[in-house]
Amino acid sequence: MGKKNKDKKKGKGAEKTAAKTEKKMSSKKKKELAEIGEDDVENIVAQIEQEEKKRQKVVQVAIPPPSRRANFALAAHPEKDELIFYGGEYFDGKNTTVYGDLLFYNISSNEWTLCKAPGSPPPRCGHQMLALPLEKGQLWVFGGEFQTPSQSQFYHYRDLWVFRLADKKWEKINASGGPSARSGHRMVYSKRQVVVFGGFHDNLSDYKYFNDVYAFNLEDYKWRKLEPSGTPPSPRSGCQMVALKDGKILIFGGYSKEKIKKDVDKGTVHMDSFLLSPDKGDSTGTKWKWISIKPSGIRLPPRCSSSIAVAPNNMAYLFGGVFDVEEGEEDLCGTFFNDLYVLDLEKITWRTVTLSGKRNESKPKRRQQKEENMEELEVDESEKSAEATLGEGDDTMDTEVATPDATCIPAPMTVSDDGIFKMTIGGTTSSSTFHEGASGVEQKSVFMPSPRMSCGMIIKHGLLYLYGGLVEDGDKQLTLSDFYALGTCSNKWQCTVHMAIFESSFSCQRRILSKRIHYVSNIQIQREECCQ
Repeated sequence: MGKKNKDKKKGKGAEKTAAKTEKKMSSKKKKELAEIGEDDVENIVAQIEQEEKKRQKVVQVAIPPPSRRANFALAAHPEKDELIFYGGEYFDGKNTTVYGDLLFYNISSNEWTLCKAPGSPPPRCGHQMLALPLEKGQLWVFGGEFQTPSQSQFYHYRDLWVFRLADKKWEKINASGGPSARSGHRMVYSKRQVVVFGGFHDNLSDYKYFNDVYAFNLEDYKWRKLEPSGTPPSPRSGCQMVALKDGKILIFGGYSKEKIKKDVDKGTVHMDSFLLSPDKGDSTGTKWKWISIKPSGIRLPPRCSSSIAVAPNNMAYLFGGVFDVEEGEEDLCGTFFNDLYVLDLEKITWRTVTLSGKRNESKPKRRQQKEENMEELEVDESEKSAEATLGEGDDTMDTEVATPDATCIPAPMTVSDDGIFKMTIGGTTSSSTFHEGASGVEQKSVFMPSPRMSCGMIIKHGLLYLYGGLVEDGDKQLTLSDFYALGTCSNKWQCTVHMAIFESSFSCQRRILSKRIHYVSNIQIQREECCQ
């Protein structure tokens, strides 16, 4: 008995010590914030939300193309010929700006519109957004984070919002039992449910990664925590998550870190794959199981912060990303990618998509007539040819090379050579490959977006759209605002250069391992006919 009481006293003492430490830290934090003229982050977020509630009417304003940003949400309008952008962040070398703007891009007119609606959510990045064809279109937004301009404070959200596109009205859904505050999570729509997986929470003093699963039912507006059987993926953020036609959900990749010793963390890039499979006999939508799988086809080089978009023909396209190598205990050196892969969602098979350009040498007439000055898009499966299309029923993709206006291209900076493409970041945007053929050596040039991570990517009417993101060059971080469209309509890829904004911003922010965050633009769109 005496020993038990002694243990209880020890426990109470530890609690008191922790409380005193927390109070001292809080007091110290207030002094530091006062010195830089910054309020507590929770107060800032609450004030922003209160100000938004005061808005009485919808205001729509035509604007120039958006500012540079990364870790934003991008979706295709389910009813109109538009793309929808929401949120994101930009670091200019001194301060961070977190956006809360809702932007609409009209594909037909090539025009941008800013929509300010009453009661909008506070600014955020690292969140998730779904565009659903319900009630003339709905946007569902969950989670994300806000950081103060000085980057001294972070606030993670656990709120759920819906924007009704027809009424242009925001609504905050007050439903209990949902996921904890987080960012870097993934979210898809499956069987009248919004399903959330993973993510992380980091307040600069401590962090946690998640592998829990929650489902929000769109019929009764209730959260339910799912408890799948089987062995789950390890906790992670920034994974890829895709809802399959058969009701299963595919999850692969991601990033996490763990403490090795005081002030030293070790990051892990995950490349494993899982299926979250519903119980066939379950009508409640609450019984699921984890199944570890090994995709067939090529093996993707390790990376995180790639972008993925799902096409109507049961294919998913993955672009870019970064692979970090630790240099010492804190610094990271990253290799950035601009390669493109296609995933057959029925067979769960990865293939490499290789884009090659126009031939400069003369060709036989029948070959010249067949190509009609277009490029070939070769799909390299290492062992066998593969079908890789964004539209339905196409067997190949061709590319029409467009030459960008030289006046809008910044000076060359960094060259990335992966053996297939030779890319100068921020400079020359064409590269070349050589092929031995009947007529001798043939040179091809190709236009590709530069290597990057955390960009937005979506497919609409058979075109793959890519916007923004960021890349690093040594101790400099470049946030991008370029905009591309690559298409397969009429069996060809097109680069609509009039939509490309070749801008980047230099900043001097050294990547510190303890602050390294990985997001992925992961968009789940509704099935639609290609090339309407």
